[in-house]
Amino acid sequence: MTGTPIENRLADLWSLFDFLNPGLRGAVSPFILRRLKTDKSVISDLPDKNEIKQFTTLTKKQIALYNALVQDLRRGLLEEESAGIQRKGKILAAIMKFKQICNHPDQFNGQGAVDPKHSGKFGALAEICETIRDKHESALVFSQFREMCAPLSRYFETLFGRPGLVIHGGITPKKRGETVEKFNSGYVPFMVLSLKVGGVGLNLTAANHVVHFDRWWNPAIENQATDRAFRIGQTKGVMVHKFVTTGTIEEKIDQMIEGKQKLAADVIAASSGENWVTEMSNAELVNLFRLEV
Repeated sequence: MTGTPIENRLADLWSLFDFLNPGLRGAVSPFILRRLKTDKSVISDLPDKNEIKQFTTLTKKQIALYNALVQDLRRGLLEEESAGIQRKGKILAAIMKFKQICNHPDQFNGQGAVDPKHSGKFGALAEICETIRDKHESALVFSQFREMCAPLSRYFETLFGRPGLVIHGGITPKKRGETVEKFNSGYVPFMVLSLKVGGVGLNLTAANHVVHFDRWWNPAIENQATDRAFRIGQTKGVMVHKFVTTGTIEEKIDQMIEGKQKLAADVIAASSGENWVTEMSNAELVNLFRLEV
């Protein structure tokens, strides 16, 4: 069995072993060989990787939009008789909207202006980039939203005083290869990538800072993106910044995933993204999305 990453639920993994070896569901570890890059016996010359959570706050504009969306969701869940696929669809759509608000109000409203002062995350980016700029180092910035790539690139260009590069799903393989070569062949202060694209075979060891601007909530996908910089050929310590907006769904799900990762790490299987959220009760969901002040 192989897979990078294994995104199935733990029950799915057990089911496979139960089919292959009936009666041995609980004894899967003898059949799994895991190689970690952080194991010095495997790779002795790979530098350290440090991960920190970059806690940010909502602006007044973000708070107003967030609370309004919570009320809309409450009415939709408690007042309407929705179930099954229809209910899951509403929840997953709400999750995306909450993520957009946490990123920037203009992303949620579908506007292209994206004024940095209206988002707490953009303020945090300025602090991070000041250190990277002063050290003449480079950063990879990941977002799961393709529409955020251009606004982030424009903002980083103002912070560094020079242009960077962008890779997303709309870029052809040939252009992607040229962009990667340009990033690694000379000093480019930043590259903005859509998260899924960042998990596919890119060697970007010219960067030693990684910023997850918004979270996919699947640790395996995030780790794959981080490993574009943290891989063989990297000579500097890698600093990983994971943005979490306090009091919001981002912080609450981050706390839940920390607990789930303990189990996931034991069997390699990763959290199954956002789908498990849809199985919560209405009351649990409303509490999950509610803004903590």
